[in-house]
Amino acid sequence: MRTEVRFAGFGGQGIIRSGLILSMAACIYSDKNAVQTQSYGPESRGGSCKSEVVIADEEIDFPKVDDPDIVMIMSQEAYHRYAITAKKDGVVLVDPGMVTDRDDPPEVKIFEVPATKIANEIGKTIVANVVMLGALTAITKIVMPEAMKKAIMRNVPKGTEKLNMTAFEKGYNYGKQLRNQRND
Repeated sequence: MRTEVRFAGFGGQGIIRSGLILSMAACIYSDKNAVQTQSYGPESRGGSCKSEVVIADEEIDFPKVDDPDIVMIMSQEAYHRYAITAKKDGVVLVDPGMVTDRDDPPEVKIFEVPATKIANEIGKTIVANVVMLGALTAITKIVMPEAMKKAIMRNVPKGTEKLNMTAFEKGYNYGKQLRNQRND
């Protein structure tokens, strides 16, 4: 089994960190193989960026994401560039607060996760990516929640652990509700 995941948004949203966290959750805490790649513009904040993760039970002989099973989108530019790249019957997670102009591709499963809004409600916009990781975990079941929590705890700054766990739980519960509503 090979699963390809693309995270896309802009610098400062934790897009690269999201890919690192997922790959750690898969290979260190889930006994799978994983590889993560990233690209971003010259700006440290505000420029477009993406992170890609390949997860597989077997050895990974090609680290690039060509036909993503899952696409997580957190900016308008990323939506226009990457929503259409999800494979048929793939999953696309979109933050509707950040992506307002949409023409959703047919034949993909779109899940609206108001990650930025949820992050603001718990006190810090900066954890929107962790909210999205929670929803991604619940919707796709790509890794077990405990594996994702452990990876998050290894990748967040000291003193923010409680905030990030709250963000994960809020996103996970929101994702479970969306998955149950969709029932597929």
